[in-house]
Amino acid sequence: LNDRAMDSNDLEKERGITILSKSTSMKYNDTLVNIVDTPGHSDFGGEVERVLSMVDGICLVVDATDGPMPQSKFVLTKALEKNLKPIVVINKIDRPTSRLVEVENEIFDLFCSLNATDEQLEYRTIYAIGRDGWTGSSLPESTDNLAPDMTPLLDAIVSDLPSPKVEDGELRMLVSIMESDPSVHLGKLLLTGRIYSGSARQGDKIMVLNPNGDEVGESTIIKLFKRVGTQRVEIEEAHAGDIVTLAGIAGGRVADTICAIPEVAKGPIPSPKLDPPTISMFFSVNDSPLAGNKELSGGSKLTTQLLKERLIKETESNIAVQVLDSVPIDGRDCYEVQGRGEMQLGILIENMRREGFELSVSPPRALIKLDENGKKLEPIEEATIDVAEENAGLVMETLIARKGEMTDSYPSEDGTRRRSIFLVPTRGMVGLRSELIRKSRGDVVISTVFHGYEPHRGSFGDVRKGVLIASQDGVSTTYALGALEPRGELFIGPTQTVYTGMIVGEHTRDNDIDVNVAKMKKLTNMRAAGKDEQVRLSPPRLMMLEDHIGYVNGDELIEVTPRAIRLRKAILNPSLRKNKRPSN
Repeated sequence: LNDRAMDSNDLEKERGITILSKSTSMKYNDTLVNIVDTPGHSDFGGEVERVLSMVDGICLVVDATDGPMPQSKFVLTKALEKNLKPIVVINKIDRPTSRLVEVENEIFDLFCSLNATDEQLEYRTIYAIGRDGWTGSSLPESTDNLAPDMTPLLDAIVSDLPSPKVEDGELRMLVSIMESDPSVHLGKLLLTGRIYSGSARQGDKIMVLNPNGDEVGESTIIKLFKRVGTQRVEIEEAHAGDIVTLAGIAGGRVADTICAIPEVAKGPIPSPKLDPPTISMFFSVNDSPLAGNKELSGGSKLTTQLLKERLIKETESNIAVQVLDSVPIDGRDCYEVQGRGEMQLGILIENMRREGFELSVSPPRALIKLDENGKKLEPIEEATIDVAEENAGLVMETLIARKGEMTDSYPSEDGTRRRSIFLVPTRGMVGLRSELIRKSRGDVVISTVFHGYEPHRGSFGDVRKGVLIASQDGVSTTYALGALEPRGELFIGPTQTVYTGMIVGEHTRDNDIDVNVAKMKKLTNMRAAGKDEQVRLSPPRLMMLEDHIGYVNGDELIEVTPRAIRLRKAILNPSLRKNKRPSN
């Protein structure tokens, strides 16, 4: 069995995180148990909010060493708001660094801080070693050679969590997940949700209602599926309380209600209220000189119409993402895409890149709103940062420069690490992860959760230096790059194709400068071409997509293509660029 049975998406496997919610089911004795796996990161909060309507209880999994993290707090907050019954699972109790007593106290304090009811505070605690498939209602005397046993957890689920509440009437179902599966071969999207009343059968006529109660259209259930274990199984009939997938429904999307024709008069099932987006980026087609180049860019989807259709498709399956009408910026038709955080939008960009799109993407910006007195409010994140004790000062200095405020800080038991909690503006979180990873040499763990809106904290100081900008088209040479190394850190190596306005490095000072990285060495009787072999270049700084998103400035763009990701100035022509004041 794959060690990530539920995390089936390629990006989930690569990054080791849950991005998309998934459901499955299993039979335990005479009870059918529906299981829904949700992301923990607050950037994917839309996934959490919409699938919690499908469940009647939760299992909160907490690491025996780390304790409850901001992700735990986020998911638990949403679950308690829906009055769901919790079971706490403390995992990895066999680790030598586990601190069970402290973690259990931290979990109880977390429940109290979130105003859990008396009933919710009477949660059952299950101890687990997930790697070995062992669970227990009490701590074992030894964690060595324990036989796999999941019955204590399953018994707790069956006895403690309530059965689904069933309504009277014919079929009513709320769509919570929308996906596509080429193996079904029906040319339609698959709609997954929980049946609130009645039953569904293949061939039934149904009506699709949007969240406002408007009729989207009448359709027929062509096929009916249910997840059992890791398999999707076709079934003939499903009943109230089941989580099923319908195929062949035209026009349906997430948050829509699917109901029998006689049930239309009851209106739609209320969809969960989502937290508002906190960050936005502008998407446009790639218009650089390398756009459409098969060798250097490799994209096949290059038009504004294809970009628009793809973004609209994203909003149908991910209701936490909003796309606004196009606006002209510097001669380009741009679509503003709003989401929960840079990670969520970064995942969207990466998926589009793998699908063959070539994009120009603006820097992320926080969505500011006004209070009743007309004063600016900005989104604030609660950031928990775990770092080696010797790097704690660097963390403090970096966060203060981004208008962060420390609310708590405490050392680990052995005194080698320190965990600090900050309240940081969302705009200050952009690029923070990459900067701290670089400053701590990779020894840092950062977790964030949305805190709320607070008065605007003012502008930041300089959090980034200037850049080196290619002054002409060509191919970079060792000779030119060797002369530029004292001026800053390079992003490219020799023999790379560059164009005017492309960013090729970071300057040592705060100003931008134009440089010629394609300069060739002049050959004379005194200097031979072979002398270039003596130049020793430092390795260029290699950045992932998330690093680019955190690095780019207001007058710059990220050029995203299937084969390469580059940084460039929004206005490529240096004369026009100098006449235009950079945007803040």
